[in-house]
Amino acid sequence: MKLSVDIWSDVVCPWCYIGKRRFEAALAKFEHADDVEIVWHSFELDPNAPRVRENVSHTEHLAKKYRVSEAQAQAMVDRVTNAAASEGLEFHYDRAKGGNTFDAHRLIHFAKTKGLGAQMKERLLKGYFTDGAAIGEPDGLVPLAVEVGLPEAEVRDVLASERYASEVRGDETAARELGISGVPFFVIAGRLGVSGAQAPEVLLGALERGWAEKSEGAIVEGAVCGPDGC
Repeated sequence: MKLSVDIWSDVVCPWCYIGKRRFEAALAKFEHADDVEIVWHSFELDPNAPRVRENVSHTEHLAKKYRVSEAQAQAMVDRVTNAAASEGLEFHYDRAKGGNTFDAHRLIHFAKTKGLGAQMKERLLKGYFTDGAAIGEPDGLVPLAVEVGLPEAEVRDVLASERYASEVRGDETAARELGISGVPFFVIAGRLGVSGAQAPEVLLGALERGWAEKSEGAIVEGAVCGPDGC
């Protein structure tokens, strides 16, 4: 018997990357880990973002977006960077190149057809948060896709087309229907919702509940990123 885990997240969402690591830690302790089937779903925190956000630092962008001082924005950055470090992740916001993530999500869907969806998801997250990759630009996406084993010519063809756009939109429609307004959001066994980057023990408990088929559709809430902030 397979246990389904559907995960909605964005590749520029810090709590999504942190939540991914916490989920992996939970999965490592789950007795039935080999029978877990994970499906990554698209969620855009800012669908209207430009392909590339020019001439502005991440801290300046946060300060303007959330109408706070740059000092307050920096405190937000420091908080999430420290949380990431506790999970073994290196966040370098000074390198971050913000931009639209729609093509990145299309690329993940393409990678799924090659059995490389999870690898593409991880590489995009690391690319944005650690390496300073321009994930809104084809020239920033192509090298990351090639690294995980996708054929360069096919990647360029996908990015130059509208392929997998309907899959991204379908994921986002499903998120709205489920009432998902912040990510990461986990749906275990099709009915148990876990909102946010929960601690590994909470996620492990949710996996165990899902496996035992004891869920009644509850939602466990934690730190998330939404259109209005993290």
